[in-house]
Amino acid sequence: MGNLYQEQAKVFKAFCDPKRLAILEQLRSGEKCACVLLEPLDLTQSGLSYHMKILCESGIVVSRQEGKWTHYRLSAAGRDHALRLLEQLTTPNTGAPAQGCGCGQDAI
Repeated sequence: MGNLYQEQAKVFKAFCDPKRLAILEQLRSGEKCACVLLEPLDLTQSGLSYHMKILCESGIVVSRQEGKWTHYRLSAAGRDHALRLLEQLTTPNTGAPAQGCGCGQDAI
């Protein structure tokens, strides 16, 4: 598969886990330190780190270091990118002629 599809898959991978969805819900109220995210989500530090890596690689979440702790927040640019990508991938391409499979039946 092409590199483009791998990059696009990173965005959707961010939304495909209940723990990551719970993290996103926590971040909706604003920036949170990793130490604050750990307790309500019942995650270990390494578990949180794993999920945050995926969320940050997707662009949906951004991080900043402050001392030994990392702070996370939702990214408006990442959200907008995900919305555009979803719209692009799910909107029919009406400019291109429909291509049948050759079985003699109309395309669905």
